[in-house]
Amino acid sequence: MSSSPVSVEPAPPSASESRIFTLRERLLLWIISWAGYLAIAAIGSTLRYSLSWEDESLPPNAPFEKPGIFSFWHRALIPASWMFRNLEIVVLVSRSFDGEYIARIIERLGFAAVRGSSSRGGVGGLLGMKGELQEGSAVALTIDGPRGPKYVAKAGPAGLSKVTGIPMVAFYAAVSDAWVLRTWDEFMVPKPFSRVLVRASRKMMVPADADDRQMADYHAQLQAALERVTQFAEENVARVGSKEFPARRP
Repeated sequence: MSSSPVSVEPAPPSASESRIFTLRERLLLWIISWAGYLAIAAIGSTLRYSLSWEDESLPPNAPFEKPGIFSFWHRALIPASWMFRNLEIVVLVSRSFDGEYIARIIERLGFAAVRGSSSRGGVGGLLGMKGELQEGSAVALTIDGPRGPKYVAKAGPAGLSKVTGIPMVAFYAAVSDAWVLRTWDEFMVPKPFSRVLVRASRKMMVPADADDRQMADYHAQLQAALERVTQFAEENVARVGSKEFPARRP
């Protein structure tokens, strides 16, 4: 993966790039999106969460602030989506069939979806995210998706931070007990009544005049932050419910 900065200035993709689904696909999308939403709701309602910050000035379970550019690994999509539901966070999702049912599921959970990805429609997706940020929204990106490689951050958030003046934050949701699927990202499905620790990094701001070398450095900082919060959350998730990591049901 190249570490060069991502531009968000070119014109967005034309309407002709929008995916048209067959009748069979539309039926499958309806079934999968409702089944996915109901499964996440059934499992999520049993989970115990705690939110921890690298910024020690913030108390445990302090909420995320808007606007903000939030990045997390694709495998943590289910625990993250339940934790932050109904907050109208804007999520970048692929234009693919898989992306479409993910978009429909998260919309039922109270998110908004912008179509696009790092592999197709990426520029248009980042332009959409830029507009949402300028209107005061928080945006979230599964930063190693949609196809990986696992745990390798793409450069989009640094470009968004540069053109909007809004900080980046990395986070990860570790699950104490989960089914891990045999997918490229080792996707996690939390088992009922599991603990979930969400660890968030300090804010990272990219200056508007950052050159290519500096952009590569900020991209590296985001990668390092994601690795730190992932390690911390995995090592401490069993302590959710303690004084240091008070549990709550979001």
